[in-house]
Amino acid sequence: MVNNAIFPSSEWLQATKDKFNTDKQYSQIAKNWEGDLRLILEPDGALPDTLWLYWDLWHGQCRDAYIEDQSSPLTPVLIIKAPYSKFVKVLSGEVGVMQALMGRMVSVRGSMVLIMRNVPTVLDFVRCCQEVTTSWK
Repeated sequence: MVNNAIFPSSEWLQATKDKFNTDKQYSQIAKNWEGDLRLILEPDGALPDTLWLYWDLWHGQCRDAYIEDQSSPLTPVLIIKAPYSKFVKVLSGEVGVMQALMGRMVSVRGSMVLIMRNVPTVLDFVRCCQEVTTSWK
């Protein structure tokens, strides 16, 4: 597992992939999840340009994770978009992920019903991301 996982970076994405694929709790909680996810980080503060992060999640495993080209033809099940600083607040634990989603700190393209039916999976996804994050850009 990567020990210097700076958010957002390719190393951080690899660390999240490794975490999802080795974390027994995540594997169990997300065993019924089928779908990919794109986080769109909008520039602010330390992030000068838009960045797309992509995860291919399937039944408690992460099949792939990478910084996605913004011309990608993929249409993920969920696309979550917000300024970089809002994602940092969630990853640092300053703001809960459900508070961010329900308070519209982040915008969601895709099914909110899917999110609401899978709250434990969403919470554990964020827990795993938090556990590999050692610092911010």
